[in-house]
Amino acid sequence: MRSRLILVASLLSGTVLHAQSEWENPVKKTLREGKPVIGLTVTVPSAEVALEAARLGFDFVWIEMEHSAITLETARNMVLATQGTSTAPFIRVPVNELWTAKRALDVGALGVIFPFTSTPELARQAVAACKYPPLGLRGAGPGLATLRWPAPGGYADFADKNAMVVIIIEQKQAVENIDAILAVPGIDVVFIGPFDLSHSYGFRGKQTPEVKEAMAKVVAAAKRRNIPVGRTAGAADIGEYIKEGFRFFQASSELGMMAAGARPVLEAAGKTGEAPKARPMY
Repeated sequence: MRSRLILVASLLSGTVLHAQSEWENPVKKTLREGKPVIGLTVTVPSAEVALEAARLGFDFVWIEMEHSAITLETARNMVLATQGTSTAPFIRVPVNELWTAKRALDVGALGVIFPFTSTPELARQAVAACKYPPLGLRGAGPGLATLRWPAPGGYADFADKNAMVVIIIEQKQAVENIDAILAVPGIDVVFIGPFDLSHSYGFRGKQTPEVKEAMAKVVAAAKRRNIPVGRTAGAADIGEYIKEGFRFFQASSELGMMAAGARPVLEAAGKTGEAPKARPMY
């Protein structure tokens, strides 16, 4: 009876989760099929921005909790705003810790992005944080998560199958440890942070040959293990990055896209001197 009530509630809310064996995280499914995915970076605390990103057709929203003022309560509202769409809510937590991932997942995130995952130990910790025992160490308290994901077959099995683990490689140490890091089972995406990686090599954001070589090493290691690779990307670069082996893309932030959209309007009004400058992506 309870399962039927949950299914009815999901139908009324606009999200239909069939038997857990039949439903798969759309981002995970698309990557498994070898196709690219892209998400908007959301840095302002706004459920409306998350909803608009979902309606525009982004595969996921990258809810930014490392480099923004977004609180957990606001992140929860942003997660709920994706209800009834095929867009998956992902949260980048501020630090690779069990408790940060647990809170992100318990408010309904369907993917956790872990910064500075530079050792195999941190990679194992990231995976463990996203899986229930005996697969991992996630604590059992999914009341809020089940409101967003009312899986009739049971939330724990649903979450273990669908909640994605995205680790970020953004330090020289991580590149040196890449084979051992990617040997950890349960990593869904290895994401390269080009700018932090450049800083780690001492180049302050410049994409030098040394940095590009380091990135190529990560891509090659991921390819050997059939793990999708991600990075930041703008419209002009995505085609080339796909050829290089990338499939998981972090688009600019809503502020960056606002600036890009405002520029031609300002120029048309003769306000070229006041046009907003391009904003860097993470």
